[in-house]
Amino acid sequence: MAHAVVHTNDVEAHHGGVFRPLSDPLGVSAFRVNQLALPAGAEGPEHDHTGDGQDEVYVVIAGGGTLLVDGQEFELGPGHYVFCSPEARRQMRAGDDGLTWVGIGATKA
Repeated sequence: MAHAVVHTNDVEAHHGGVFRPLSDPLGVSAFRVNQLALPAGAEGPEHDHTGDGQDEVYVVIAGGGTLLVDGQEFELGPGHYVFCSPEARRQMRAGDDGLTWVGIGATKA
């Protein structure tokens, strides 16, 4: 049996401080888990995962903003959970208080 406890402040941020990869520090290999944070008014890259077949779930933990997915816009705030299939084209956009979420992804077996 294994376990790990990690604080995001102990994980080096990438991509200008937006992306904190947590899978390796936690020892997780079955899926990927990351914390992402956009400052107020910032936008994440528009993307999909058709190339790697990854399903993603986002959990908003702080701030607020919108998700643009396949041409539809959704308001997000703490407590919102989002699922995106690999082919869903998506982009996160931070509101006035920034937007922080946990991204969990895995490819289908």
